[in-house]
Amino acid sequence: MLWFVGLGISGPDSLSPKTQDTIRNSDIVYLEQFTSPMSEQDTEKIKHLVRGEFKLAPRWLVEDGKEILENAKSKNVALLSLGDPYIATTHIELRTRAILDRIQTSTIHASSITTSLIGECGLHYYKVGKTVTIMSSIPSTTAYYTVYENLRAGNHTIVLLEYNQNKNFFLDPKDALSSLVASEKEQARKVISESTFAVVASRIGLQDQKIVAGSLGSLLGMDFGAPPHSIVIPGTLHFTESDALKVLANCIDEPSDNASKIEKISAQMMKKYIPMVRRALDQIAPYYKDRAEFSGVLENAELYVRDAEKFFEQGKDELAILSIGYADGLVDALRIAKGIEPELNS
Repeated sequence: MLWFVGLGISGPDSLSPKTQDTIRNSDIVYLEQFTSPMSEQDTEKIKHLVRGEFKLAPRWLVEDGKEILENAKSKNVALLSLGDPYIATTHIELRTRAILDRIQTSTIHASSITTSLIGECGLHYYKVGKTVTIMSSIPSTTAYYTVYENLRAGNHTIVLLEYNQNKNFFLDPKDALSSLVASEKEQARKVISESTFAVVASRIGLQDQKIVAGSLGSLLGMDFGAPPHSIVIPGTLHFTESDALKVLANCIDEPSDNASKIEKISAQMMKKYIPMVRRALDQIAPYYKDRAEFSGVLENAELYVRDAEKFFEQGKDELAILSIGYADGLVDALRIAKGIEPELNS
């Protein structure tokens, strides 16, 4: 028998009677802490509940899974983790392997940081988009575009921060926010700026939890204290969310709507390419003013540019892109025929 047991976010003092009984009645209890840390004091409290064998499980042991599965074939085994056990994909994979190996499994679900912190901030959970993690060792480009896509839909983004159990390393919120600012400089999609409103939630579920909200310009100069930390970048804020946030968090700045500042990539493209093709058409047209056989080509290029402008104004970005693409193709053909290089500033 293999139990997957969630310990929630508030530590061993808030465990349900069923969770405590499951821990006491297990022959072997594995406690993993690579998904989220637990203090030595709380670890000792869990250990005192165990009547059988108690083992701390590093990441490699859970990912490998062979020892846990082999023991679960003949013994009652419990795998404990902070939060909910299935937030970690490793645990889902281990349960799948157990079932395929004809090992009976059962689950005790519990609160998770990804659900709890949204409510603690006063935000609406149904507006949460894709969650992302920022690591110190790799650029935050993926996180940047996840925030962008969520904001396009008006959704909130939960940003989890790197935790390395072996090195006892927690990524500082300031470093995570700075990496998003660096991605903005590289990607230039106007997603992140010093005015971007964000929430830093620290030690959620513990007695000393702290929630601070404000613009990045304000947050980048703050000390958020001991980890763990998470970040929320809100999308469209309902007035009830703004009101709750101002009560539940230390709002350094007035809550603001990040989603309204976001412009689709297609719109950004059109703002660049429509003027560019218009200039190119004006550049090439004089070379063909006395060539009647090319008048139809010039006319069609002009019409395509006008169509692109019209479709863009109507919010039909896909048609606008097609139209400006046709226009650009015709202009390029005329330019190549005359051996004319495009303007450098186009």
